[in-house]
Amino acid sequence: MNFSPTAAAVYILIVTRYVVTSTHPECSIVLHLQEKETECKLKINAAASHSSSNTTAGCVMEWDGVSCWPAASEGQIVSVLCPLPLLKPQTPPALITRSCTGRGWSKTSVPYYEACYSEASDEDEDMRTEKNHFDTLQLIYSVGYGVSLAALLIAGLVFCCFRKLLCTRNYIHLHLFVTFILRILAVFIKDSVLFADKSTDHCTVSTLGCKAAVSFFHWCVLLNFSWLLVEALYLQTLLLFTFTHTGKLFWIYTTVGWGTPSVIVVIWVLLKKQFDDEGCWDDLESRLWWIIKIPILLSIFTNFVIFLNISRIIVQKTQSTHVTQNESQPYRTLVRSTLLLVPLFGLHYVVFALFPEHVGVKPRLYFELVLGSFQGFIVALLYCFLNGEVQKEIQRTVRKWWPETKTNTVNLPTQEFVP
Repeated sequence: MNFSPTAAAVYILIVTRYVVTSTHPECSIVLHLQEKETECKLKINAAASHSSSNTTAGCVMEWDGVSCWPAASEGQIVSVLCPLPLLKPQTPPALITRSCTGRGWSKTSVPYYEACYSEASDEDEDMRTEKNHFDTLQLIYSVGYGVSLAALLIAGLVFCCFRKLLCTRNYIHLHLFVTFILRILAVFIKDSVLFADKSTDHCTVSTLGCKAAVSFFHWCVLLNFSWLLVEALYLQTLLLFTFTHTGKLFWIYTTVGWGTPSVIVVIWVLLKKQFDDEGCWDDLESRLWWIIKIPILLSIFTNFVIFLNISRIIVQKTQSTHVTQNESQPYRTLVRSTLLLVPLFGLHYVVFALFPEHVGVKPRLYFELVLGSFQGFIVALLYCFLNGEVQKEIQRTVRKWWPETKTNTVNLPTQEFVP
């Protein structure tokens, strides 16, 4: 889109606002201008072909980057309304005028930025504040993902090195760790492709690399939610059925956990390519987005129902196990066991699951990006580093290789609820 200097400020404002929020309501402004530009150029071409043999003095029809100015005779003054998508809320429409002179169209009577936005300086300050806010948020979640990535890699290495730890339950944990690692890498790749150059118009960019990054990101997110669901289903199965062939279950869960997200993403990519091949495929307003969103919502709310049921079972077992102990002990055990399930099931996503993407943007960003970025670290901490089985195996290995070392055995309680 070629903008004239008079429209440059408006364009910069649009792009800046998009980068700050990284949501799509603001992209509708850019797409609106694109649509109007196409309409105007069609009119210009039609007018040019119609009057090719009858050239008259005056100003020809022109697109200035924001508005389409009709043909006018010399000395005529033409007025247009400020485009509605550019208006600040509760701001009355403003008129912008240009004069047709012997040298062509004059400059606009009022710059678009001033006409469409009252209190321009306040708006500019708000944009700077929001941009600084987003940059801080991006730094925090980048640190969170970095810490989670390091913790998950170490946790995965621990499980792989100590083969005795690899029971079915820890195999599932290991697959979950891998999906967290893939999701973190996908976030970094997506950020580097989409937001490395903050001057880029992310609303209209459409490259193979960009689409591939977004597709890979959606696949990794679906994988992560799929294995969060597997964790919940496996624990629920163990609680309901005492004698269960966990080996068969593991291969069923592995097929579902990796296969279902892959099938969903392939279907989504094919449909996007066929029916909605626009932009970078990151349009959350597209109907095809529901192909990705519905499985995520199903995972979130299934986990929530399983969490409630497991909490009920924990209450029953805690009360029956500690009937002769101090009354506060069962409640401490209950609280600890229940809280340990929250990061494992990804229950913090329930808070904003049913809200549209443009509702509560700032709280959502903090809750899902900041808290979500540390989820991998918390899961690795609770289910590997603070796991009693892991600690005992490490202590056993240390005593085996360095028998002269006096290992101070720390009797830490197992930080994982094992039915």
